[in-house]
Amino acid sequence: MNQDEVLAEFREAEALLEGHFILSSGKRSPMYLQCARVMMQTARAMRVCAALADKVRAKHGEDAFDLCVSPAMGGVVVGYELARQLGLPSVFCERVEGSFVFRRGFDIAQGARCLMIEDVVTTGLSSRECIASIEAHGGTVIAGASLVDRSGGEADIGVPLTSLLSLTIPLYDENKLPPELMAIPAIKPGSRGLKA
Repeated sequence: MNQDEVLAEFREAEALLEGHFILSSGKRSPMYLQCARVMMQTARAMRVCAALADKVRAKHGEDAFDLCVSPAMGGVVVGYELARQLGLPSVFCERVEGSFVFRRGFDIAQGARCLMIEDVVTTGLSSRECIASIEAHGGTVIAGASLVDRSGGEADIGVPLTSLLSLTIPLYDENKLPPELMAIPAIKPGSRGLKA
């Protein structure tokens, strides 16, 4: 699946939004990618995750990982379907009082080779936090994967990142908005609140 085909999947799912968006980092953006809409149709979810699994296998080989780990909330469905495509178990961590933890009986075997999976990588902060939690629980993070890299390859998550779609989308501080964004009301479409 090439970039244009992936973008077509997002457009068809009405998941590529344009306007003035407040991201979970607090940054502002003229574009928002709602991966949950892409994943809500099981056939589309299977197509895009199969394409991402092919890219992960091409980059890391067939037996590079023991476990797929995703941060909740956005990465859970992507992580599950990508793990299914790779034939691996899938677990997720979730934020409790601002930090990622493993609950629901999930654990990580000491030294397990992990693939950290996100829906969207913007600055890489939540990916790095998830990776730190995996490593604190005994896993070894070999690589990361995401449906979308909004940074155009600039985000550093500390391990190699494979993304199905890579875009360079500008980010702005609230007090440094371009005039075209200042003229549009800001909306916050994400699943979690702004960081303090």
